[in-house]
Amino acid sequence: MTSDLLRLTVLGSATPYASADNPCSGYLVTGAGTRVWVDAGSGTLAQLQRYVRLDGLDAIWISHLHADHSADLLTAYYAALYADIRLPAPIPLYAPAGTADRLAHFLTNTSTRSPVESAFAVHELYDGHRARVGALTLTSRAVAHGMPAFAVRVDGAGGSLVYSGDTAPCPGLTGLAEGCDVMLCEAESDRPPTDGEPVHHTPEEAGATARAAGAGRLIVTHVGHALTPSQALTRAATRFEGPVDWAAPGAVFPIG
Repeated sequence: MTSDLLRLTVLGSATPYASADNPCSGYLVTGAGTRVWVDAGSGTLAQLQRYVRLDGLDAIWISHLHADHSADLLTAYYAALYADIRLPAPIPLYAPAGTADRLAHFLTNTSTRSPVESAFAVHELYDGHRARVGALTLTSRAVAHGMPAFAVRVDGAGGSLVYSGDTAPCPGLTGLAEGCDVMLCEAESDRPPTDGEPVHHTPEEAGATARAAGAGRLIVTHVGHALTPSQALTRAATRFEGPVDWAAPGAVFPIG
């Protein structure tokens, strides 16, 4: 898929496991010929191939290492090195610290470490990390998920997109999303936890974060099993006056 405009394609948005018709979290962000796979939850590699092969990607960006956001890196490794893919160079992989060793630990079956770096050129994220990927600029901020986790802002190709990853409401996310055209925000929780620190948004909190950031449009994703997408949309719209959509699998959103 080639377009000069920034575009978000939903590969999947289920949590914490894929359903029969919806893979876990994964998105293809494209613009001006640049293609970035954002989160690689289980089932998303299959859907990615409807649009681009692994050797057509410019980068992969991973918010955190929970399986519903990263598990398909394992199968992507085998595809990249042991199948019909011929990479001209390892795929740039932007991910939390320790990702390469985590992958190698799972993939290594002998005394010789699996050559993860032959498939992925790993760049470890930190708060404020910025990378230029083709025509797009990716800016990452640390967020509140009880573990190393990041949100990302994608600027370029005439638009701006912010993806929350998994997080409770936090200043880092709101600041990153300031003035963005589209905010793709998780709404996993039916209600805030009664004990312990929150690690997700409710739909109302997703709407409030988008409103505080001055986002032009809100796309709700990662809706938990205690909610239906319709309920999440209705509740998010009580806090956000702009357009509100659900990240339905296969949906394509032009941005800007």
